[in-house]
Amino acid sequence: MRSRHRGPFDEASETRLSRLLPAFSVMLGSCVTLWPTIAGFPFLPPVGLLMLLAWRLIRADALPIWAPLALGLFDDLLSGQPFGLGIATWAMCFFMIDLIDERLMFRDFWQNWLIAAGGTAFYLVVGRLAAVPFGAPVDTVVLVQVLTSIMLFPVVSLLCAWLDQDYEPA
Repeated sequence: MRSRHRGPFDEASETRLSRLLPAFSVMLGSCVTLWPTIAGFPFLPPVGLLMLLAWRLIRADALPIWAPLALGLFDDLLSGQPFGLGIATWAMCFFMIDLIDERLMFRDFWQNWLIAAGGTAFYLVVGRLAAVPFGAPVDTVVLVQVLTSIMLFPVVSLLCAWLDQDYEPA
């Protein structure tokens, strides 16, 4: 009997692809800022950070602990924020979620939404403080961006859950 030839998309490569899917989706979310838009003020939320937080809150083992450093670097290079802002704040968001996980026995969707809202607000406020002079009147713009991010998180969370639907824990 002849053995079946296994092509490039065998089970091993499928598991490798499924392990890289969260990182690729975060990188694709960071690329959303490259989309050409015409706006009077920046309203686009940090979709890369929202994807990172959604993956971390939905499935803690989806990304390794060092992932926010590499993905934050990728976002810093694309977004035009001061270099190191994404690296530092994304890592702090991961550590904040780890601290919350130590205290809580379980989380529901509303708590995940609140955690993501705090993380994105932290990122945007620190970005405002690092990139813009204190006298600049951009506080309402940052507030609109924070509210847009908070309202978009359920959609991003559903997208991550849809991408993760084939996951089977070992």
